[in-house]
Amino acid sequence: MAYGAVLASDKINLEKIDFLLVDPNSFFLDIMAQVVGGFGVRSITRCTTAAQAKAVLAERVIDFILTDANMPDQSGYDFIEWVRRDAIEANRFVPAIIVTGHTRISQVARARDCGAHFIIAKPITPKVVLERIFWVGRENRMFIETDNYCGLDRRFKTEGPPAGMAGRRAEDLEGTADEDDDLISPIEAPKVAL
Repeated sequence: MAYGAVLASDKINLEKIDFLLVDPNSFFLDIMAQVVGGFGVRSITRCTTAAQAKAVLAERVIDFILTDANMPDQSGYDFIEWVRRDAIEANRFVPAIIVTGHTRISQVARARDCGAHFIIAKPITPKVVLERIFWVGRENRMFIETDNYCGLDRRFKTEGPPAGMAGRRAEDLEGTADEDDDLISPIEAPKVAL
């Protein structure tokens, strides 16, 4: 799907969304801020460490998190796991995307298992970021909280992207990928305790 087609077929207003961007590289923070700012986001908070991000999440409600996977004080995976378990209640269910330079299957699984909505490979493109924001807004899956896991319901098999959106892999819509190659699906989900 072309970037223009996304904008032409769907209308979203991100003007009032409060984004939290977390990355140890200030240059990449600027790039992420320009990308989401280009979508109309006006409230962007930048942090270079997980500790700074935790302080922000303790003070106010955030609507969306984009975090790097590799930070000096804590990995992005551990940070999102902390958000899901220990952040204030209003922030525990915030949509979260992990950005990384490496997208091996083990890292995709780690992002899924920490409770992130997606993992995006660097270098990021505005098109991919916007599509992932749409995916989060279009699909709903339950939010699960157990002793060992807190996050999106992982019980699905190669669900693929939402209807009408192209995926990056040929098997996204075929349902033939093996279990280790599951896609991380978007949600805006209610909390469910099992």
